[in-house]
Amino acid sequence: MAKLEAGQTALVTGSSSGIGRAFARLLGTRGLRVILVARDEARLGQVAAEIEAMGSAAEVLPADLGNPAELSRVEERLGAGPAVDLFVNNAALGASGRFSDVRVEAAETQIRVNVLAPTRLAHAAIRGMLERRRGALINVSSGAALVPSLYNAAYSGTKAYLAILSLTVAEELKDSGVEVVTVFPGFTRTEFQARAQFDVAAVPRFLWQDASEVAAEAVAALESGRQFCVPGVHNKIAIALNHLVPYSLMGRFAGLLARLTPGTRPS
Repeated sequence: MAKLEAGQTALVTGSSSGIGRAFARLLGTRGLRVILVARDEARLGQVAAEIEAMGSAAEVLPADLGNPAELSRVEERLGAGPAVDLFVNNAALGASGRFSDVRVEAAETQIRVNVLAPTRLAHAAIRGMLERRRGALINVSSGAALVPSLYNAAYSGTKAYLAILSLTVAEELKDSGVEVVTVFPGFTRTEFQARAQFDVAAVPRFLWQDASEVAAEAVAALESGRQFCVPGVHNKIAIALNHLVPYSLMGRFAGLLARLTPGTRPS
C-alpha cells in the first residue's frame, strides 16, 4: 500500500487543465513537490503558482509529448533527481468523428500521445522505482477503453491499450514495492471535450463528474492498495453491465449507446 507523504515528488502529465490539473492541485494540498508537464507553459505557470500558494513546491516542465525530443526530456526527468515517488500518466488527445473521416494524421498523433508517450514514460518511471524498491504509478485510461466508443475509434483504442498495459504491469510488479493503479474515468467536465469536438449537451447531466472527484478517487485507490479504479457509482454500474455483453456484440452495444445520445453522432 502506497502512502503519500509531504516532501515526496510527483510528476503529472497533462497538468495544465482537467484531470491532470486536479491531480496536481490535490497532491499539492498533500505537501508533495509536483513536477508539471504539458504543452502550455503559461498555464503550467498558473498551476505552479496555485500549488506554491498552498505551501508546496512546483516545477514546470513544458513538453509536447507527441514530439520525440520533448518526450525524451520528460523521460530524462523521470530518471533524474530528486527521485519521482509518484508518476501520474494522464496526458491524452482525442478527435471525434467517423474513423474514415478523421484525418489519418490526427489518428497518428493520438497514438503518439496516448500510446507511445505513456509507454515510454511509464517504463522510465518504473525502472527508477524498482531500483529504489518503492514508488507508484497512476495510469489514467478511460471508460471508453472497456467498450467501443463510436466516433472516437482511435481514442477508444489507445485507451484500451493503456488499460491492458497498466493492468498487466501491475501484476508483474506485485510485491516489488512499486504499485500501479489503472483509472477508468467516465464523462468528466474538462476542456478535453471541446478540443475533441465532442457535444457535451448530448450526455445527461447526471453522468458527468468533476475532475477533482476523479483525482481524489484515484489517490484513494492507490492508498488503499487497489489496482483498478472506476470513479463514480454510475460508472461502476455501467461497467458492470458492460461485462454482461458478449465481446462479439460490443460493436452493436456501442451503436445502441450512440443512438441513445444522438448529439454525439457527427452530421
